[in-house]
Formats: sequence, C-alpha cells, structure tokens
Amino acid sequence: MVVKSGGGFRAILYTFKKGREAGGVWKLFRAMRTRNTCKTCAVGMGGQKGGMVNEQGHAFEVCKKSMQAMVADMQPGIDPNFWKQNSVEALQRLSPRELENLGRIIHPVRYRRGETHYEVITWQEAFESIASKLGAVKPDESFWYFSGRSSNEAGFLLQLLARVYGTNNVNNCSYYCHQASGVGLQSSIGSGTATIVLDDLEKADTVFLIGGNPASNHPRIMTSLMRVRRSGGKVIVINPVKETGLVKFRIPSDPMSLMFGTKIASHYVQPHIGGDLALLWGIAKSIVETGDTDCDFLKQFTKGSEQWLAAVEAFSWQEIETKSGVARSEIESIARVYAESKRCVFSWTMGITHHAHGVDNVQAIANLAFARGMVGRPGCGLMPIRGHSNVQGIGSVGVTPKLKQQIFDALKQNFDVELPTTTGKDTLACMESANCGEIKVGVCLGGNLYGSNPDSTFADQALSNLEMNVMINTTMNTGHAFGLAKETIILPVLARDEEPEPTTQESMFNFVRLSDGGPRRLPGPRSEVSVIADIGKRLLPNVNGIDWEDLEKPSTIRKWISKVVPGYGKIADIESTKEEFQIEGRTFHEPKFGTEDGKGVMHCHQLPSLKGTSNNQLRLMTVRSEGQFNTVVYEEEDLYRNQDRREIILMHPDDLERLGLEHDQLVTVTSETGALERIHARAYDSIRSGNALMYYPEANVLVARQADPKSKTPAFKGVVVEISPQDASDR
Repeated sequence: MVVKSGGGFRAILYTFKKGREAGGVWKLFRAMRTRNTCKTCAVGMGGQKGGMVNEQGHAFEVCKKSMQAMVADMQPGIDPNFWKQNSVEALQRLSPRELENLGRIIHPVRYRRGETHYEVITWQEAFESIASKLGAVKPDESFWYFSGRSSNEAGFLLQLLARVYGTNNVNNCSYYCHQASGVGLQSSIGSGTATIVLDDLEKADTVFLIGGNPASNHPRIMTSLMRVRRSGGKVIVINPVKETGLVKFRIPSDPMSLMFGTKIASHYVQPHIGGDLALLWGIAKSIVETGDTDCDFLKQFTKGSEQWLAAVEAFSWQEIETKSGVARSEIESIARVYAESKRCVFSWTMGITHHAHGVDNVQAIANLAFARGMVGRPGCGLMPIRGHSNVQGIGSVGVTPKLKQQIFDALKQNFDVELPTTTGKDTLACMESANCGEIKVGVCLGGNLYGSNPDSTFADQALSNLEMNVMINTTMNTGHAFGLAKETIILPVLARDEEPEPTTQESMFNFVRLSDGGPRRLPGPRSEVSVIADIGKRLLPNVNGIDWEDLEKPSTIRKWISKVVPGYGKIADIESTKEEFQIEGRTFHEPKFGTEDGKGVMHCHQLPSLKGTSNNQLRLMTVRSEGQFNTVVYEEEDLYRNQDRREIILMHPDDLERLGLEHDQLVTVTSETGALERIHARAYDSIRSGNALMYYPEANVLVARQADPKSKTPAFKGVVVEISPQDASDR
C-alpha cells in the first residue's frame, strides 16, 4: 500500500512492534516515561517533566525515533563467544542495521593488526593500553572526537582531559552537520544558536522550513507545525524533494489530525540542489522591489544594510531563476506571503548546511529575517533544527578546537589548569592528518566517525593509518568494522537512562534539562564519566589543578561548568533544585544582538552556478530514511518514500527516460571519488528533475572531501554523479 501521509495509525502500530522487541509494550512505556532526556533529536523532550513531555509541558509527545533509540538500548548483551565466532571480515559483510541489531556491547574488546578477530579484554588492560599509547606520542599527534549524544558532564570532562594532556584537536560531530549554522549565525547575530523558544514557533503566523525533512528526522516538530496551520498560519517548505510527511501528517496524539490528517505545507517550492542561495536572494529581491522591507529596523538594528540593498538590486532575475531553478513568479508568490507575515520563523536543516557555501546560505536566511525585523521579537526568529539530542550542549561546554576566550580564561583563573594555545584541528583536518601520519591516536566518545565521513574510501584509509583508535559506544556500527587502526579498542558505556548519577543535556532551544539516570540493564558497561576519569588517572595522575577522583562525580563537573561556561551558572545546583533553565543571553525577544556593537550584520554573496548540468549528469544529495537516525539504521525500508531497500538511487521519471534506463534497473553510480555498483535506479516523481537522492551513510563513497571554507562542513549535497547501466550478466 502506498503511504500518502506521515504519522497516523502506522505509527501507533509501530509502537506495538517496538514494544514486542523491547519485551513488552508496558516495559517500553515505563522506559519512555522516566525522567530522562530523549536520546535522539535536539528538539527537546523529557527531563524533569518526564519522558514524552516537551518544553511547553505538552504530554505524550512520543515519536518513532525516540522508541527506536530506546529499544536499541534495551537489547540483550553481545555474548563474549560472539567475538570468537565472528571475524572482522564477517562484521564487514553486515549492513549498518545488522550491526546495530547485534545487541549491546558489554565487554571491552580489542583488535590488533594481523589478527582476524576482536578479543575480549579487561577494563584494566584497556585503560593501561590507552594510557601507555597516549603517553608515548605527542599530544598533538592525537585527536578527540565527540558525538552529540553524550552528556554535558562527559563532554566537558573529556575535552578538559584532552587539553590538560596538551592538545586542542578537540572536535564534535557538528562539523559534519550544523557547523555552518553556528558559524553563519555567529557572524550575523553574534550567537551560534536558535534565537527562539518552542513557544515562539507556535506563535508564528509563517514558518519557513528550508532544506529539511522533520517528518522523518524530527517528528515532534510536526505537532508545532500542526498548531501553526490550525491557527491560520502558513508553512513554506523549500526542498528539492516533495516529502510525504511535509505535505500531510497525522499526529497520533491529536484525534482530529490522526483521523483526517493535517496539511503541513501551504506552499512547497522545489529548487535544484544547490539553488537555495539564489532562491533566498530572489525572495529578498522581491520584498525590496515591493517596498516590504522594514527600513527603520535595518537602519537602527543592523549594519551592512546599504551594501545588502545594493547587492539585491545588482542581481538580475535571469541569474536568480537560472541558478535556483525556480521561476520568478513562484519566488514572488512566497515573498508575498512573507511580506504579509507579522510573525515569521525561519528554520532549516542540513539541506542548507551541507554545501560548499553552507555559511552563505545561513547568512542569507538571517538577511531575510533582518529585512523585515523578524528576529528579536516574540513569535519571530531563527531556528536551526539540530540533530543529536545534546550536540548543542557538547559545543556549549567547550568541545571545539578553539575554546571561547571566556571559558579559557575562567578555567585558568578558577582552577589553575594549564591549557594549550596551539591551533586545534577541525574534524576533517584531523582525518587528513591521520591519513598522512601526523596524527597517530584517536579517541571517540560515541558516534561513528567512519560512517559520518565523506569519501568512505579515504575515511577507511585514514583511520586505518592510526596506531590506536579508542571508540566509546553502546552498540556496534560500521566504524567498528572498517577503518580499524593498528590497535582498535571499543569501550562499552551505559545509556543515558542507565547512568548511576544524574547528567544534563541542552536542547536546540537553549534549554538545559536534567536526566535522572536509572538502573543498569546489563552488567559490564560503565558510566561515560567514570571511563574518562579512569583514563585521566592513568595518563595524567599528577596534573596541576585536577583531582580525577573528585571529577568522577558529575556534580563536581557541573560546578566546574557553572564557573566557566557563559549562561550555565544554574547548572551547579540543578541536581538538588531540579530547576531546568533557559541559557541566558541566547534567546532574545528584543533586537539586541551578541555582536560587539549589538547590531545584526548583513552579508553579501556571489551566487554559485548549478553543478551537474550535462546531459549524462545528475545532482545528488545524500539523505536519511524514515527508519534511521544519523548513521544508525533501524529499518531497511523508508516508509514515507515508499521504498523497501537502501541500495537505490531515486530520480525523476524524466531523468530515467533521458538516461535510457528502466525502473529498478541495476546501475553503477559514479562520482569523482568513487563508484557504487548494483544500485537500483528507481523512478520517483517527487524529486525535481535533474536531481537525485541516495541514502547516507552508504552513499558516502561518492561524496568528495570538498568543504565549506568558512565552517569546514563537507558538501554532502550537490554531488555530481553519472549513471551507467550494469552489464546484463550482472543483473
């Protein structure tokens, strides 16, 4: 049966399916209701209001993503005999979903070059080996990579360990997703995060949703969009693909929406991949030509507006139409909606940031908000829709190559620690350094660094060149099978709701929440904080200003955070007060920006030409499926796109015909970096002609290491590919 809407009764039935996998629906319900922050996206659920409750206090805001993550953590442990019975070569034959479904890692395991299998080792063996290797190399010959799923306490402690060890090669997963948002916003408004709270989104009368698919990746946002539409508001979706859930969504917790569905997009615009910047400037040109800019706001609260207006005038409509792929009449239509708006929120995801001009895209969105005074007022503002549940918090507590000067100074003044002043490397630069032998040791707190990298062939080679790679995880992923270092160690840790002591996380709305933790499900895994502290004890037992025994307590770490991280003062007492809080100075309802002079900064850009315009080429973007979260694949099918497998390339029927292909024909997809064979070419009329999509991370082999020079974010979108039929004998 063809799926024509997101959510609905299928989502309810899915709850029972996941309940069976977890050992019973009631067991899953109780796990979801604990006072812990949701483990998936950063929209913000759970904490002290209880699971399935959002930051406005609305209850039963449950989604498939949160259930998928919870059930994964409720899996049984991997038997120690598994490692003897299954070689690394056998692991490499497993799909991302199959690796995830092996179960929880419960023993430290090690692989050594020349061996065929991982071996189970003791915690003591693991710690001694790690400390010995780190002690034998120079600090800048190591890199430290962080997932956004870990707690603020674990993130702060590990970056502190890296720095007192002597390196600033400290980076996080945002460099491969939303770093362009942080850089773009920082350069425009003086802060790298959302300017609104959740309530502002639901008060808006117009919401721009640009380059994203929250129906699959951030489902709880759909409830807010439903409320916007019910109050008479407009939702303008800008995406090369017409996503089912953004056309119509059935909110399971709302009886009317569940039965009849909610129309989400009031307007749906499909630019070419890479055409967003031209489209955004086209909207700007339209509102300038109709006299709908807020001249007083521009003069009083921004700088650079005169240059911006001159740039708007200089762009011709012909250039805008050609480089966006959108007709002037369609651009003017959505510009009129914006011109009539009284309260507008601009939101976006990685369809905006995953380009070589990702920062320019974000700056152009900020320009549009400035143009009509739609930032710094209630119900208005800028909202990057972030991925991992604590990716924003990890950045806040110092997991960046360069510490904010305030944090750097406060650490030295309050705790008398010695910190390096060398230039730290971003994630891609660390990979390049590993490849050429400059970096010899990697330490990864969560995530899947191999799976999240562009150019998988290169990633495998670079990580394999390491002398040691330490990965701290709960379940298996492709990074445990590929890119194995001379010595690879996997350390099993507890999930957030199993931590023995409370931890904290920060949502994309700058709200800090407290997770109570809970009883461990399996013997073996340890708290992230205790693992980090144990490495510190062995590596740096007598470092100035550090008491590792004391820092093994999350409450102690929170006291450090409260004294050094701007806006985090209330975190010191959060365990006793249970008072979750909004970070000061980020969310604002007055047009006073975090720049030196308090004014917003407007930017001018050159419009990039569209790539992949030859007859035998397509512009490709890598995407996540509905049964997936980041690199973790929970289901092979992509329900909302009506696809039953992942080794496919979806293209418009006109392109299929142009290339002389039949639906479901096996093809080879080739880019400048590599090729994928035995891919099913499928007609998909929801995508704009000239463009195509494939699934991440499997298609990463096709993605070059080209990155935005301003944010170092790789261009996972706009990859130029060619399609060739597979030999008949290979079908």
